[in-house]
Amino acid sequence: MRHIAVIGSGPAGYYTAEACQKTFGEEVRVDIIDRLPVPFGLIRTGVAPDHQSIKGVSRRYEAVALTDTVRFVGNVTIGQDVSIEELRTLYDAVVLATGAPHDRRLEIPGAALPGVVGSAAFVGWYNGHPDYADLAPPLDGPAVVIGNGNVALDVARILAKCEAEFAGSDIAGHALTALKASGVDTITLLGRRGPHQIAMTPKELGELGQLTCAVPVVDPGDLPPLEADTALDPGQRKSVNHLRSFAAAGDTGKPTRIVFDFFAMPVAIEGDGKVERVIIERTALGMDGSARGTGERYEVPAHLVVSCIGYRTPPIDGVPYDDRSGRFANEDGRVLPGLYAVGWARRGPTGTIGTNRPDGFAITEKIAADIGDGAGKRGRSGLDALLASRGVDVVTFRDWQKIDTAEIAAARAGSPREKFTSIEAMLGARGG
Repeated sequence: MRHIAVIGSGPAGYYTAEACQKTFGEEVRVDIIDRLPVPFGLIRTGVAPDHQSIKGVSRRYEAVALTDTVRFVGNVTIGQDVSIEELRTLYDAVVLATGAPHDRRLEIPGAALPGVVGSAAFVGWYNGHPDYADLAPPLDGPAVVIGNGNVALDVARILAKCEAEFAGSDIAGHALTALKASGVDTITLLGRRGPHQIAMTPKELGELGQLTCAVPVVDPGDLPPLEADTALDPGQRKSVNHLRSFAAAGDTGKPTRIVFDFFAMPVAIEGDGKVERVIIERTALGMDGSARGTGERYEVPAHLVVSCIGYRTPPIDGVPYDDRSGRFANEDGRVLPGLYAVGWARRGPTGTIGTNRPDGFAITEKIAADIGDGAGKRGRSGLDALLASRGVDVVTFRDWQKIDTAEIAAARAGSPREKFTSIEAMLGARGG
């Protein structure tokens, strides 16, 4: 029997568990350990609440979880309730699938002013993550979103939607209430480079053109000559076509404007005790494609600044860490003997949810080669005894199903659920 612990219950964690099932059959026991009492990681708290079709992948993970070979061990904090070293003594393999839930720091003057938030915090706020439920971002004036990727698009879209456009979503109730009273009428998307360098995919970009109360605004002068689009790959070309259509349509007079500000590098954030403006330097592309400041500066009013410039994996005591890359130090997924990393914890925050599936199978192949038939370790029985001795209130997948049922029952009209936004409420929903 092989005993494997997976730290993190997001896509990378569950795809790794699925791979272990298919590789080892009944001769494996996988424990998926998570700090929160609820599973599915960024599917629950990272994917935009109005993208319910993407969240549907959790049904696949549920099928994996409802087997004898895999179990969910929720409400367990690594480093507090149990250490990595202790897990390594109990399991033949320990897989770090913690993702990259922390924001990459915005390193400009004024980044610590009230009103500046990272995308992890802002997305967590509107998705009901317990860590960010009390964020209360200022929504009483213009907003600036720093970044030209899909997360920046999500943030801009959520800020721009009318109440009716949230029908069918699972946006947290506190966020919906705040957004209904929002005074944000301009959302400026800052990109250091130009339209040909965006990391926005066509589907997500196209959604901006379908908003009821908001219009995307693109300066035609920022767009390269049309013939230059032939050098782009098909997906990128579709994205740039959306930008061209936005530029052609112009400002249609809707109450909210989403302004694409290309070749724009934030250099400072200013205000008297809170955010009031962002100082921006105009950029130009060098021969190597990098953005370089031109010395021309201007300011954009802002009461809220959301930084969407990337994510980092939080370090764990006793685990080698690559500070420059913001992930665990590893060689093709191997960190230390018996310790592995998968998903964003291995490669950094790149790729889609589906990218984690082949990653999970690749790591499982390495585990199979390294541990053979296992070393007779105690696995889950040892973990259960250790956590019980420390009084840890463990949440099982059956417990999660009770929480799930309670959230669905509490849903407002048209919404799939109303998430509990505190750990205490989650634990209380399990019942007696």
